[in-house]
Amino acid sequence: MNIGIDISTWNNRRGFGRFTREIVRSMIKAGTGHDYLLFGDSATLLGEDSLDRGHIIRAPTEQAVVEAASASGHRSLRDIWAMTREVARHDVDVMFFPAVYSYFPVLNKTKIILTIHDMIPDLYPEKVFPNARCRTFWRLKQMVGIWQSSVVLTVSQHSKDQIMQHCRLADGQVHVIYEAAGSAFHIMNDRAAVHSILQRYGLTLAERFLLYVGGMSPHKNLAALIRAYLELLDDPGFADVKLVLVGEYLADAFYSDYPALRQLVLQSRLGDRVTFTGFIDDVDLAGLYNATACFVLPSLVEGFGLPAVEAMACGAAVVASRAGSLPEILDGAGRLFDPADHRELAATLKGVLSDEALRQTMRTRGLVRAKRFGWQQTAEQLNCLCESLVS
Repeated sequence: MNIGIDISTWNNRRGFGRFTREIVRSMIKAGTGHDYLLFGDSATLLGEDSLDRGHIIRAPTEQAVVEAASASGHRSLRDIWAMTREVARHDVDVMFFPAVYSYFPVLNKTKIILTIHDMIPDLYPEKVFPNARCRTFWRLKQMVGIWQSSVVLTVSQHSKDQIMQHCRLADGQVHVIYEAAGSAFHIMNDRAAVHSILQRYGLTLAERFLLYVGGMSPHKNLAALIRAYLELLDDPGFADVKLVLVGEYLADAFYSDYPALRQLVLQSRLGDRVTFTGFIDDVDLAGLYNATACFVLPSLVEGFGLPAVEAMACGAAVVASRAGSLPEILDGAGRLFDPADHRELAATLKGVLSDEALRQTMRTRGLVRAKRFGWQQTAEQLNCLCESLVS
């Protein structure tokens, strides 16, 4: 069977890109009986990935999809047609889109699997798009993609329930597969290596710090985290704790709340107590997960919440919003709070930071929970889904 995959989000530094890279590598590894046609745009760079049995096909586009399909832009009709035409030139049994973000129409009778990670753009459009024009383009793209698709894929039961409700789809039309932590995320026993990583970000093994990993978009609710951190510092018992925010903030194609967050930090006179690291590679990220006193994910909603699983795989205690998919993903391994109440977040953090026995229990449960997710089993499920569509 010939399985086509849109890999134009390969270089995206957010969850879309990681999902694409991990699922494509794993599908090719698991699907020994299939041929994989990997459709990228002119800017798609696969780095050191050889992707055995993956035939890379590049469409002659003018702008990278990770730029064109951003919060403030849209892809040109010429570039969309270039991707559509390239797929039409090849014999493809199933076409898989790892994200509706990069969807383009397919004009033949190919079966289509469209991934919708969450309903955040529909639930919180003002926190995702800068204007009504961008919202309209997104909704039109999503509507056409759903209409063309044989199956809609998503990454949690919570997202499935929301997709069924908002898009009026039946249970059998939406299929769930889970994401997982990559191989880079594990317990690091080399304390010297961890110390070296921390030094790059002005930290030491002797210091306590809270860690956030993800985007700087408004729905990530980072202002609430900063306000909770301020309350934490008001207690002398936590005056030593720092806050580290990991995520792209200068070159992010998504709608960013970074200017307002930076202003909040400055107005609160937090100075160097709050660190915006920008994007960092997986090795450094694993080191931060390993060393943090507590990982915090305060989002108003998440489709999956991959950083929480990465943190658990590295032995971090996880505190997360009880909204969205996070209760489902943590399944009792972390502590939850109301994302609308920064005081509850502050109280939860105090409880976790002041109780070493509790943190150890959370770490142990988190390690067990993280092992329940695996890219290989996810890829096998997806390959089976492809096979079912053409059988």
